[in-house]
Amino acid sequence: MQNDNALIQQLKNKDERALSVLYDKYSGAIYGVIIKMIRDEGKAQNILQDTFMTVWDKAESYDVDKGRFYTWVYRIAKNKTLNVLRKTDPLIQTDDFSVHINKEDAISIDAEYLELNGAVKKLEDHHKEAIELVYFKGLTHREAHKEMDVPLGTFKSYVRQALKQVRETYTKTLSLILLILNAL
Repeated sequence: MQNDNALIQQLKNKDERALSVLYDKYSGAIYGVIIKMIRDEGKAQNILQDTFMTVWDKAESYDVDKGRFYTWVYRIAKNKTLNVLRKTDPLIQTDDFSVHINKEDAISIDAEYLELNGAVKKLEDHHKEAIELVYFKGLTHREAHKEMDVPLGTFKSYVRQALKQVRETYTKTLSLILLILNAL
């Protein structure tokens, strides 16, 4: 942390080398957070670059006494990612309209997706909402429990119970499919 403090001070003084070192140190972890939320490599790379441009522009607003540097960068990245996810009308086509080359791969992926999706849909509404907030919208447990307006412990138990139910349902469905395929 002592080394980070010196680098952060250099960053505040607009030292490009300090930005480069901090980027090398933190970009992997920050990219991991972004890609989990957005699930699109191109967008994730753009958000990562935009995040570190903001770090460069707003470095003087970082306060060591208010939290770790990583947490500050994480919040910038998360907010930028959420903004991209909330934007509903893209001005440029970003969807891939290409045709699958190997139809068998597409069928197996679709089948796995449908099985997992079916397992999630069988959950009670509060369990389904807990899973969606954490795994599909990228919220932390603290953010999601406030969104659902339930105590944190209750929210965590919803997630645990939901994952247990999905695992059981998905495993049973997968076992049944494998049994049928082996019979053929």
